[in-house]
Amino acid sequence: MRIDSMETSELLKKVRKIEIKTRGLSRNIFAGQYHSAFKGRGMAFSEVREYQFGDDIRDIDWNVTARYNRPYVKIFEEERELTVMLMIDVSGSKDFGSARVMKKEIMTEVAATLAFSAIQNNDKIGVIFFSDRIEKFIPPQKGKKHILYIIRELLDFEPQNKQTDISQALKYLTNAIKKRCTTFLISDFIDHKSYKDALTIANRKHDVVAIQVYDHRETELPAIGLMKIKDAESGAERWIDSSSAHVRKAYHDWWTKRQSEMADAFKKSRVDSVSIQTEDDYVRALISLFDQRNYVNK
Repeated sequence: MRIDSMETSELLKKVRKIEIKTRGLSRNIFAGQYHSAFKGRGMAFSEVREYQFGDDIRDIDWNVTARYNRPYVKIFEEERELTVMLMIDVSGSKDFGSARVMKKEIMTEVAATLAFSAIQNNDKIGVIFFSDRIEKFIPPQKGKKHILYIIRELLDFEPQNKQTDISQALKYLTNAIKKRCTTFLISDFIDHKSYKDALTIANRKHDVVAIQVYDHRETELPAIGLMKIKDAESGAERWIDSSSAHVRKAYHDWWTKRQSEMADAFKKSRVDSVSIQTEDDYVRALISLFDQRNYVNK
């Protein structure tokens, strides 16, 4: 698809805006927590270096520290280069939002923040865009040029399909990335098929973290009378009477059941997760996720 010069200029402005915001967040807030929460343990020892702010105190080499009278930490092979994959759900339901932002915007900012965290830790970062097919695969690389390319794609990528198949995307990850990596699966998890088995297999090979982004209007219907609703992924439309308490309860029960099934899939596959509402502070949610993993790793 051809983009004229004005559209290109607007896109570059958006890229610059999100770069400034998310790079600052990842540098000032997540640096130390990211390092200890997502770096692997038990890897082959490589070398030692002087302790730096944010290093995990569990990695201090006490023999070398005593010899030089200042703290040194052990560096493990995986810590020198971790591969981080972002799995981004680009199905039709991402374009929903009842407040000031759509789910797509929050997903983009979360992904960009994590990407800058990876780059600042000298890690490789790659992306898998998926719907009910693999829409695009960006192989893991380092560097600012690469991350700006990723942000541009996060902002401007248009999928061919609208539906969702998380299971297929996870199978692709398992086959495409040979070396163990940390994977952030960012989605609203609206998928009519089960993805629990694929999630379990993927998490055995990699370190998978699930990030759900949803809108509060998806959790309940407003009592406003007759309204036409449309499935963003299938395109199906129907009229419902939202003034009916029975209709609203049935919808709320559907949402509760779906959330319960999602939580059960995460628990049984041993995948850490966090849910972020579009009106929530996603920074606080990510910090909570990092803290949770740090606590478990201790």
